[in-house]
Amino acid sequence: MGDIGQFLPMILIFVVAYFFMIRPQMKRQKDEKKFSAELKRGDRVITKSGLHGKVVDINDKDLSCVLETMAGKLKFDRSAISMEMSKKLSVPALEKK
Repeated sequence: MGDIGQFLPMILIFVVAYFFMIRPQMKRQKDEKKFSAELKRGDRVITKSGLHGKVVDINDKDLSCVLETMAGKLKFDRSAISMEMSKKLSVPALEKK
């Protein structure tokens, strides 16, 4: 019983770290992967570097997509598209203003 008491704080630290750090990160990665897989033509998105555009073409071979911007058409990797910023862009209340 005494040996388990010595390791209890370490076990508790690991459990807390799992629920507050590791698990939310895994959920975020799963959501990003789902968002990337559900991209379709016509979606308005924002890249992680802040470039706004509309998806014109999606290539499943190399996991890339072509965005139409005011500067022309640019090819990006799907992982370069920000899920959080793109969801904020597609809020209907903001589009009407």
